[in-house]
Amino acid sequence: MKNNIIFVGNIFKTNQILNNYILRTSKLAFNDIDYIEYFQDSDKELLLFLEKKFHENIKLLIVTSKNNFPLIGKLISTITEDNQVLKDGNLIPSSCSVYEKNSYLLEKNNTSINVIQVNEMQELPKILLQANKNKAKVQIFDETVDDAKALLNPIAQSSDVKLQFTQITFEWIELEITSKKFGNITHFINSSKQLMPKSLIASTNIPAYIISILQKKSKKISFAESCTGGLLAYMITQNSGASAVFDGSLVTYSNQLKSNWLAVEDETLDEKGAVSYEVVEEMSDGVLNVSYSDYAISISGIAGPGGATESKDVGTVFISTRSKEKVLSRELNFNGDRIYIQEQSALYALKLLLELDKNTFF
Repeated sequence: MKNNIIFVGNIFKTNQILNNYILRTSKLAFNDIDYIEYFQDSDKELLLFLEKKFHENIKLLIVTSKNNFPLIGKLISTITEDNQVLKDGNLIPSSCSVYEKNSYLLEKNNTSINVIQVNEMQELPKILLQANKNKAKVQIFDETVDDAKALLNPIAQSSDVKLQFTQITFEWIELEITSKKFGNITHFINSSKQLMPKSLIASTNIPAYIISILQKKSKKISFAESCTGGLLAYMITQNSGASAVFDGSLVTYSNQLKSNWLAVEDETLDEKGAVSYEVVEEMSDGVLNVSYSDYAISISGIAGPGGATESKDVGTVFISTRSKEKVLSRELNFNGDRIYIQEQSALYALKLLLELDKNTFF
């Protein structure tokens, strides 16, 4: 079944941070979102839209503002020829199978519908819809899409599953696995892991996965960031448990702070430039020394749209990962706008950390 979300209320278009909060929480509940639609207050098309959705064999989350919550209950009751009943001060369709504060669930014509009332600056009500058990995602590293397909398609056929490959960044593929009628996702993942023991990680969230591994090993990590401006630190700290493994990140945007905070040699900066192998390696060494962490990552690059030189285009990024025993650095050339380049840089930095110590992370 596909997962649909509709937003009913003007606030969901105007309040972007609230909208992002709802989408993050929904993705955790569903694993994936297939369709999103927005409706303004008192939209005349809403009744016909909902009536159609009741015949699509889907899971539908209806997110409403406080003012629209009673309206949705009335429309659903009209469509399903139901009556409304009063529960905890709210009128809701009597056919609801599950109800909690500001959230109710009903099923009709193979469609499951969860209506939630969302108030600004408040915690979301509980999402009562359950995630599809016929889908899963894993991450594949250091393989091309063609090579991954050649390796995994035979296992997919024997496991009766469908595969969807998505390129996240260089040398990183996200694989969505969908079970067919007699599919066995667990068998597919276990068999694939045996075939690709140092390339496949069965996780949807690599930052959270890294945190869990570092916690088990009682290890710490720190960052030195330039062009990503703290984005790598954000990717880690938005996950629970980060405080147990993450010491911090030094955002050294200027050459002066690269020198003063990370002990990058002035001579290196003058001769090689801030965007270079030599500088990112001194940055990773500096942050490892100042933090006493077990691992360090450093990033320096040209995120654009300006800043290009004769020898270095926009999108040129150098990344260095380091442990107490080993250093691994790489030059990348990303395409896209400033934010896309920053995001790809931060993600590739995590990928390079996994590559630095495969015995620990795989």
